[in-house]
Amino acid sequence: MFKKILIANRGEIACRVMRTAKRMGIATVAVYSDADARSPHVLMADESVRLGPAPAAESYLKAELILDAAKATGADCIHPGYGFLSERESFSQACADAGIAFVGPPPKAIAAMGDKIESKKLAKAAGVNVVPGHVGEIDDTDHAVRIANDIGYPVMMKASAGGGGKGMRLAWSEKDVREGFEATKREGLASFGDDRVFIEKFIESPRHIEIQVLGDQHGNTLYLNERECSIQRRHQKVVEEAPSPFVSPEMRRKMGEQAVALSKAVGYYSAGTVELIVSGADTTGESFYFLEMNTRLQVEHPVTECITGLDLVEQMIRVAYGEKLAMTQDDVKIHGWAVENRVYAEDPYRNFLPSTGRLVRYRPPEARFHQAPFASSDVEKRVSTSLDTNGESGTYIRVDDGVAEGGEVSMFYDPMIAKLVTWAPTRIEAIDAQVAALDRFELEGLGNNVDFLSALMQHDRFREGNITTGFIAEEYPEGFHGAPADDALLARLAALAAKLSSIETARNGLIDGQLSPRFDEALTRQDWVVRIGKTDHRVTVENGNVAVDGTEIAVDVEWKPGQRLVEAVFDGNPLAVRVERRRTDWRFTTRGASHGVRVLSPRIAELAEHMIEKVPPDMSKFLLCPMPGLVTRIEVGEGDAVEAGQPLAVVEAMKMENILRAEKSGTVKSLNAEAGDSLAVDAVIMEFE
Repeated sequence: MFKKILIANRGEIACRVMRTAKRMGIATVAVYSDADARSPHVLMADESVRLGPAPAAESYLKAELILDAAKATGADCIHPGYGFLSERESFSQACADAGIAFVGPPPKAIAAMGDKIESKKLAKAAGVNVVPGHVGEIDDTDHAVRIANDIGYPVMMKASAGGGGKGMRLAWSEKDVREGFEATKREGLASFGDDRVFIEKFIESPRHIEIQVLGDQHGNTLYLNERECSIQRRHQKVVEEAPSPFVSPEMRRKMGEQAVALSKAVGYYSAGTVELIVSGADTTGESFYFLEMNTRLQVEHPVTECITGLDLVEQMIRVAYGEKLAMTQDDVKIHGWAVENRVYAEDPYRNFLPSTGRLVRYRPPEARFHQAPFASSDVEKRVSTSLDTNGESGTYIRVDDGVAEGGEVSMFYDPMIAKLVTWAPTRIEAIDAQVAALDRFELEGLGNNVDFLSALMQHDRFREGNITTGFIAEEYPEGFHGAPADDALLARLAALAAKLSSIETARNGLIDGQLSPRFDEALTRQDWVVRIGKTDHRVTVENGNVAVDGTEIAVDVEWKPGQRLVEAVFDGNPLAVRVERRRTDWRFTTRGASHGVRVLSPRIAELAEHMIEKVPPDMSKFLLCPMPGLVTRIEVGEGDAVEAGQPLAVVEAMKMENILRAEKSGTVKSLNAEAGDSLAVDAVIMEFE
């Protein structure tokens, strides 16, 4: 077996590969940029090598620096992770030329599948269903418009070398093509070094299904079932699960056999993924089409590991070493259900704008008991059983991350913070485990999507499995404002607020110099008005018992002032609530929403009605930078008249271009920024008359 492996990546995937390598007895080497010098993957490795400055183009995308690091440390193999150089034929070939094993597919397979234009031609020749479209070279915007008109709208414009949701634009009209074609080319060039674009028909009400394949260098190729990846935002996957609630056994077989046929046609080995688009209206299992093949390990590979018990990283390493697969297609089973949520540094309350900054607090769900019965012991970072621990009735929780409390999420890399994976015997149990685990995910210091993920897990349509790639746009057309809370949950939060305030008051009474008399919280009656939003609840705490609006609620909670996560039990039902004590109120976060909570005495509540409301200043005459980023273009000049919806500026953040548009008609009074400026959030870009 290999003696030393270099991981040509960063963050959670670098840590993920190292965990398996260490279990296999293989020494590990990390590489890092200046921005990652103190990152967990560097501290976790046996050795580490600096590559260069923070921008990926000057560090992680420098193949020659990575090869130099491998030679200097004596690494005999390189695992590329995903992204960066993982799908570069030239990098795979350079490894081979240097006598260093590449833990991935051969260069020819990467070249064949990495070019999305050529891969569609190969797929069609291999008997794989392909989406109707134009797979040739496109000269310019006018040529793109003619092609789109011929195909018929809607169409999808994609960078030929793209992936991860980058370099993709959906066009419903000629106007969309003219606005988006050049942006698609620029994103492709910036992220992948290739500005070629192709156009294909957009399948409406689509589901995104992908088949995990695994092959060795001896001609054996298997499919490891499917993953459902339909919950996406801007073509970026947010939730993945395995198996799919939509795919039948016969459909799975057809998809798997086509994926294997394509893999064999290009001489593929190692782990890879064939991505398919499926018409959600089709019940025959016939209307699925080839999208692309990702010649690498996928971000969402943990859900496949959970239902098969296989460690895909271990399999990749063994295949790279020349070993035969130790299983056949008949050995591949489906055990239980797994769901993965991607925790991103983005603010769903501000239209999912990227967020950067320091992780002031980072406490993912912790380990509790034993691992789930069908998850390999080598693949988990944390496992717990929050339900029954007997047999298959337990719930498995896994967190893959590469960050630490006090660390920083920078603008230079992908905004993913962690992957939260749950496994259970059934789909609903796995989803419910996600909700409970997300409530316990403590993350402060920057915007994050934990509330949004919890809301998705509780959404009736998602729980029914009635999902498409348009789910988020369809269900949240006005943006995300928190998951709705029913009366029962609000009553519990009111009871908890009164209970915590009583504990806090009792503690304050022990401090010398208090004007109010000391009292015993367990023996003294306290009446509170708990205001959640605009609704008041009358709450009484007496002898340790709580009544909300006249209804008694049994509350069992142990809490000390300053504690940020409260594990409470209401009438026998557990509920985790993240608690923030502010100057005049509380903020409770649970079940996908944050609630401002004020706890007042009845007299203070009466007087509070007469307080003058503070009105925020009107900022509508300014165009503000919605996220930290780089201004790449200013589309207007001083004195220009603009119309509602007109592009005003383009800001690049997290490798994505964001077009800022006018919210209403007006005239540009002054410009406060220009192309090339790096701006902070809410920086003024321009002012209007």
